[in-house]
Parts: sequence; C-alpha cells; structure tokens
Amino acid sequence: MHHTLHSRCSKPERHEPMTADYLWIETDTALRSLAGRLRGGEWLAMDTEFMRERTYYPQLCLVQIAAPDMVACIDVLALSDLDPLMELLLDTALVKVLHSARQDLEMFFHAWGRVPAPIFDTQLAASFAGLPDQAGYATVVKSLLGVTLAKNHTRADWSRRPLTDAVRQYAADDVRYLRDIYLRLKQDLARQGRIQWLETEHAKLTDPATYRPDPAAAWQRVRGLQRLNPRQFAAAKLLAAWREQQAMRSNLPRQWIFKDQVLIDLARQRPANLEELQAVRGLSEGLVLKHGQELLTQLSAAREETPPEKKPDRLAVRDESLVDALMAVLKVKADAEGVSPVQLATRRDLEQLVRGQRDLEVLKGWRLQTAGRDLLDFMQGKTRLAVLDAVLQLDIADPEKPPPR
Repeated sequence: MHHTLHSRCSKPERHEPMTADYLWIETDTALRSLAGRLRGGEWLAMDTEFMRERTYYPQLCLVQIAAPDMVACIDVLALSDLDPLMELLLDTALVKVLHSARQDLEMFFHAWGRVPAPIFDTQLAASFAGLPDQAGYATVVKSLLGVTLAKNHTRADWSRRPLTDAVRQYAADDVRYLRDIYLRLKQDLARQGRIQWLETEHAKLTDPATYRPDPAAAWQRVRGLQRLNPRQFAAAKLLAAWREQQAMRSNLPRQWIFKDQVLIDLARQRPANLEELQAVRGLSEGLVLKHGQELLTQLSAAREETPPEKKPDRLAVRDESLVDALMAVLKVKADAEGVSPVQLATRRDLEQLVRGQRDLEVLKGWRLQTAGRDLLDFMQGKTRLAVLDAVLQLDIADPEKPPPR
C-alpha cells in the first residue's frame, strides 16, 4: 500500500514559485478582516515561526495560514491585538493542518493557555502512509508533490524587522503546500482505514497536559546522568528541578542558569557551604551570591533522600537476542502495513516487553491490532520468523514442520 505514495515521485520535478502570491498582514484591521474571511471554513493549513534561543518560553514572531483560495502571513510582532487570531485557531469547528505540530501547539499553549484543536498533523499522517518517520516538510513536499523547496532561510532570525522579500516568500511557501499534502494524505488514510490511527495520536497532541512544564521531570533532559551513583543522581534530580523553576521564573534558557556539566559537577561534589559552592567551576559568582543558599538547601535535601532504586540490570544475551527477533517481527509487520516501524514501537518498548511489562502503547488500540498481538504470539511460540523466497516473514509455528529455507 505504501508504494503508491512513492510512485508519485516519478513526475517531473518543479520548483517553487517566486512571485509574492500571498497576503502580508501587519495591521489589526487587516487581521480582523482575514479572520472574518476564514471563519466558517472546514480547515486551514498553518505554520509558525518563533524564537527561543534567549528565552525559556517560545516567542511567537509569525503565523502563516493557507486556506483553499489564499495564503497569508501574519506579522505577530507588528500587531497589538491577537484576539481575532486566537479565536480563529481555537475554533473547534475548524481543522488546523500542521506539519510536526508539537512545537507549534506548545507555543500556543504557553501563549494562550489552550491548545488549538482539532488538528491534522501531516508528519504523522505521512508516517502512517509509508513515508519515513519524522519526515521533514521539504521531504514530504518533494515525495508527494514533486516540488523542491529552497532551504536558504531555515535559520532566519524571525524576530528581526523588516524581513526581506526572500524570507517572506520562504515563510509563505512553508505553508502553501500543506493544502495539497493534507488533501492527499487524508484521502490516502481514509482509503486505508487509518484515520482513527491519526485521531488517537492527535488526542495526545492536543491534550494541554502534554505541554505543562514539569520541573520534577527536568532531569530527563540532563546529559551525563548515567555516570552518577545513586546519591549523586538524587542530587542531580533536585538540582534539575530547581534550575527549571528558575528558568521559568526568569524566562531564560535553562542552560543560561547553569550548564548541564555544572549540574553534574554539583551533584558529584555536593558542596556543603558557600565557599565550596564558589569553587565549582562554571557556576557564576552572581548566581552564588543570589541563590547560593537555595542551592545548598537542594543539596542538603538530596543527602536526606533515600537513594533511588538501582537501574534494571542489562538484559541477558538470550533476552537481547529475543529483542532482536522482536525488532524483526516489528519490521515485518510495519512493512506489510506500509508504516514506519517506530510508529508502532521502539526498541526500548520491546526491551520492556521482554522484561515482562505489559502497560505499553504497542499493546493498546490500533498498535495492538497492527503489531502488538503478533509480538505476543511470537513470544509465546505461536508464530516464528521464516524466510520464503528470500523474504523474511511471520509463519504459524508448527513443531512437526521445519521452517522453510
């Protein structure tokens, strides 16, 4: 089934138009007019450009919108009233089409406290229709439409004004092709009976809980924790939570509070007083003066904590081999269904499966029907991997019958 998408690439390649065939919205009056024009439609395609290199929360700079008959770029930084845009995007009767929607939705959640819904994520849809997992927008445009997009301005400073004509055109082209991609993928997935798959994943993406910052989980982003012993690890978790809270309060990148390596050094050394704290390399004098006592409090609390449970032992060689076999089963099923294997399960999921865990996404909903049952059957000896005509496939296990060669 997935081969039908790739066959479309045989059409002659064409390049994006360079004419300014879009609206540039930079006044409140123009935004109200645009919102009125778009209200009542069934769907619109959208993209955003934002900056967060110098802030904790993303700074929205530009919103691009494409309806069936028009493309518009909304210069958010030039406007004083974004209510018409907010009302439009929060309209639950209007499907918002985005590519790789998570960061865009996170940005809107932080800006408005709500998540636009319903949505259609073309990156997810493409992976369910046979394209690679997490395929970029340009890749999907090229695969489905035969259009090669320019990449000259992928690192543009979207907060800078004025934006050049070339950058504006790039922004418009970042959304115009979403219309055709959306209609194509929606038709393909409906024909294959996979719209429900997409809706299940969209429900997670539009859940506000997905985007609420959780300082207690900030340690999961810290690099180098695997080198710490249990007590050091406990200190690192508390320090990561404190750093996250400081970054949120000051709206600064967490690495600007102190870098991961400084956090690791603090967790290892666990200074007990301000003098020892000042000796930690990379910790700014200003931070020690302003927040030194708070850091010492966190380190002291870590000393009182019960060390976390030891990490699970590495799998035995025979269990690693079983994971390898399950990965093969997964890929056979993914190939048969024309989806990306990682959309069904990751290797870590399969390791947990071998360890006996069953509360896994691959054993729920459409993933259970598509691959989960086959993974369980293989583990229970009901099926086996076999090679037939030089093709790896799943075969019903028959103890009286040797596998085909």
